[in-house]
Amino acid sequence: MSERLLLRALKGGENTKIITLNGKKITKMPSALGKLPGLKTLDLQNNQIPKVCPEISTLTQLTVLNLGNNLLEEIPEEVKYLTSLKKLHLFGNKICKFASGAYDGLQNLILLNLNNNQLTWIPREVSRLKSLIYLSMNHNQLASIPKELCFLKNLSELQLNYNQLIYIPEEIKFLKKLQKLLLVGNNIEVLPEELCDLINLRILDIAGNFIQTFPSGFQNLKLKEFYCEGNPLFLRQPVNAVQQEDAWSLQEITSRFIMNELAVKNPFIMHVIEQHPQVRNIISQRRKCAICGNYFLTIWLECVEFVPPPKNWKISRNLQLVPLRILICSYKCFNQRGPNLFGIAQV
Repeated sequence: MSERLLLRALKGGENTKIITLNGKKITKMPSALGKLPGLKTLDLQNNQIPKVCPEISTLTQLTVLNLGNNLLEEIPEEVKYLTSLKKLHLFGNKICKFASGAYDGLQNLILLNLNNNQLTWIPREVSRLKSLIYLSMNHNQLASIPKELCFLKNLSELQLNYNQLIYIPEEIKFLKKLQKLLLVGNNIEVLPEELCDLINLRILDIAGNFIQTFPSGFQNLKLKEFYCEGNPLFLRQPVNAVQQEDAWSLQEITSRFIMNELAVKNPFIMHVIEQHPQVRNIISQRRKCAICGNYFLTIWLECVEFVPPPKNWKISRNLQLVPLRILICSYKCFNQRGPNLFGIAQV
């Protein structure tokens, strides 16, 4: 059956635009495809193809390639020659690596589906996919996201459900067009503050992680849907605790003085600091007290503020209050807190 369909396509020559050979038990990609330079769509999903044929590199007009549910073990190098490709489906294979240069020619790619594979890493070269809008890598074994992925300025949807991610890079703030972010079933404990810079984010799903609090300003996101079931979120259950005296290290005292002088643009400190790059590196890790607004270096007192979720969010049923992570520089400031802000205690 598949042979007859291919022969019919070959007779069409350059006029053949679409080939669909789904579920035909094909074990080898037909080399005769190279005789169809005008092909636009090639659908070979649900077969048993272990690798692509070299002749596919001649299909420079191809815009859609579907090799989902086959036996591929890598993203083939040949795809870099498919310069017109817009949609690439490679879901349900055994892909565990990227061939060298595979991304080089995919400047027009807008959709990449790598769901249900065996990937443990994403190469930095992913940043070359300048036109990418949709990226889905659910059900892999990814442990981290390279910061280069965050330079895909056109990315609108990012799906990374059911991986092994433990953190989100702060560079995520550069994904200004991101509207949908799915991170279900990972090992994430903390969301970066930079997530709050995603002004176009509308759908966020972080269910099934290990998140206890959200970054300050999280409630200002313009979300339409937010899901967080299965996270050990802090609950508002106040207990009495013994208040300790502030005891800062010499480095902390010095750092706070320098940072606060820099904040008021002390010309002498600004001049001296330029001569000490190591000090600049240390104070670049500074935090700002949520009460007094002064800078500090060491996380002195971690607190949580409970705020109601915005009314226009579609949310998880059990989410009545959003716990926001708040950092305070001293017990003096802690004693000036509002009624919805609590210190985090071990009980």
